[in-house]
Amino acid sequence: MAKSDVPTLEVRNLQTHFFTRAGEVKAVNDVSFTVRPGEVLGLVGESGSGKTVTGFSIMGLVDEPGRIVGGEILYKGENIANAPDERMRRLRGNNIAMIFQDPMMTLNPVLRVDTQMIEAIQAHENVSRDEAWERSRAALEQVGIPAAEERLKSYPHQFSGGMRQRVAIAIALLNKPDLIVADEPTTALDVTIQGQILYEVQKLCEETGTAMIWITHDLSVVAGLADEICVMYAGKVVEHGTVDDVLDNPTHPYTHGLISSVPSRNKRGQPLSQIPGMTPSLLNLPKGCPFKTRCPRVGPDCDIEPEITHPVPARDVRCHYPVAAGEAAAVPTPEVTA
Repeated sequence: MAKSDVPTLEVRNLQTHFFTRAGEVKAVNDVSFTVRPGEVLGLVGESGSGKTVTGFSIMGLVDEPGRIVGGEILYKGENIANAPDERMRRLRGNNIAMIFQDPMMTLNPVLRVDTQMIEAIQAHENVSRDEAWERSRAALEQVGIPAAEERLKSYPHQFSGGMRQRVAIAIALLNKPDLIVADEPTTALDVTIQGQILYEVQKLCEETGTAMIWITHDLSVVAGLADEICVMYAGKVVEHGTVDDVLDNPTHPYTHGLISSVPSRNKRGQPLSQIPGMTPSLLNLPKGCPFKTRCPRVGPDCDIEPEITHPVPARDVRCHYPVAAGEAAAVPTPEVTA
């Protein structure tokens, strides 16, 4: 299906903070991106970078002590940031669906799978139970569950962890939503099934125009699935561009470090490259660039918070000293100690 110029989702300067006894946690702090029909956007970064909270904000699932304090989430032009619960209930599962990392956030442990899938369809469409059951069976087959007719009669505890995740993915695909937010949904699956799920997801996006945000820390999955990529660090998008451009020629030192840390990029016998240090606490971010305490390119301007710049065409980078094309690895190889 041809991609439309009308975005399915626009996130503009999103800020989601958590107000705790210890202080204000700026989990998402000025995040912007656009996803159009048929596109897959990869949202990558270390744990704690704000990827999942961004997904929860889009779905309207941020609860106290967290709340969206700024920015817009435009679904087909409608701002759904802090939308009423009733409006979000109509959108969730029908127009916008989420696949959680833990399938038990989707599945009710005391209801049979067929009951849950049929209810997910009939909550949004006026169809017969028989038609809903047939669509449920087809959805289970689509994600590679054998004997789908029999497995519909099972309870979640009768499935393995990987099988439960496939059921959760099938439920997200049931109503062919306009947008799917997938939060590391294939982490618990073996490589063969992961490949099958990725193939089905790509086919769904191409054939129906479904837009997708794929949240992950696995760059190899993003490389084969996504059209564009946003790299997040400490609640901000630090680099954004097409997946080929960003992975082939990263310009932010953090992106460069992530790619250099992939084991397959290291020479045999050499120690693994790594980004030194730890992600800073979101309660106590350093002044200026949050990556400066770990960055080998740190300079005097890094005490000033960097703005988005465009060091190369069609690339958004939040850095005072971006890496030039073809430049040597930004993250030094760690020393070997006895």
